Amino acid sequence: MPNDKQRRRIVFEAARLMYHRQESEYYRAKMKAARKVCQGWVKPSDLPSNAEIRAEIQRFSWMHEGDDRHARLRDMRIEALRIMRLLTAFRPKIIGSTLTGHIREGSDIDIHAFATSADSIAGQLEQAGLVHEVERKRVRKHGEERLFTHVHVEGKFPIEVTVYAPDKASYVFKSSITGKGMERMSLPEFEQFLAVEYPDVSLDAAVIDVEAGIDRFQVYRALLLPLARVKQDRRWHPEGDALYHSLQVFELARDALPYDEEFLLAALLHDVGKAIDPHDHVAAGLEALHEFITERTGWLILHHMEGHALRDGTLGARARRRLQHSENFEELLLLAECDEGGREPGVQVPEVEECLDYVRELALDNG
Repeated sequence: MPNDKQRRRIVFEAARLMYHRQESEYYRAKMKAARKVCQGWVKPSDLPSNAEIRAEIQRFSWMHEGDDRHARLRDMRIEALRIMRLLTAFRPKIIGSTLTGHIREGSDIDIHAFATSADSIAGQLEQAGLVHEVERKRVRKHGEERLFTHVHVEGKFPIEVTVYAPDKASYVFKSSITGKGMERMSLPEFEQFLAVEYPDVSLDAAVIDVEAGIDRFQVYRALLLPLARVKQDRRWHPEGDALYHSLQVFELARDALPYDEEFLLAALLHDVGKAIDPHDHVAAGLEALHEFITERTGWLILHHMEGHALRDGTLGARARRRLQHSENFEELLLLAECDEGGREPGVQVPEVEECLDYVRELALDNG
């Protein structure tokens, strides 16, 4: 059994491993620390408690991060509030360090949500333009294997939404740290809590400020990736899925007008609505994009189907005259040409990230 001095050293070493993200689980961190300190195996019952390790991690946090920690905690809580409001229909509950205040560098935002399927939650996030990934993970605890479903949301802070069945909404989960009922708050409870914690902050205004600061390229990525699952009619699209087509169109557009950011975005994003509403993909895409593209890009996307009719001579004379009055008429014809050309099976295309990085660089160059 470790003596008091060894125990304190185990606490310190385990906390150091977890603070620097060399270990993510309390038990593994404690065992590794004990082997180092005691030069051998230590019975699990003789190890320090998780609560002792967490307290030491907090001391590390205060020592290394100082006052910046307060501002980051507030920002994390505002971001958690935004996501919980977005997921209101799934009775979200916030848990973990963002709620308790025990954050450190790299901490994530943990939320429980209750739905029959993670797809409905993913769909809500997708409509909001949030980049996310669904993970299904098998975990063995107490000799029993369980399947956990997590939705990871990208943003300023990492967010993990754990999805449970609706009948678990009132279930009291146990904390791995204290062994008691886990601290958690529903959306109304969390809003009341924040109003007390930050009386000088307008929560509604803070959430709006966060939304206004969303990186538009994250929105583009979130709308593009689902196109990989959109299979198209082989008669008109022998190349395959809608993402592969969009990347071809972008590459042709980049060859034609490599410095026209608005035109390149129209080429890349013209079909994003197909993953939202295939029956009216133009309107659906523009609704999802309207806050994140310019009027010119929107005009090109709005009329890109008419551009095809222009090229094959099936557009009526009145509609043709209307489009010809636009200063973007030539670019519309060029977009239709690229759209038609981007239907080749087997050609090499850039990755989504490469396309977005190219346009991002243009945006920076253009100020």
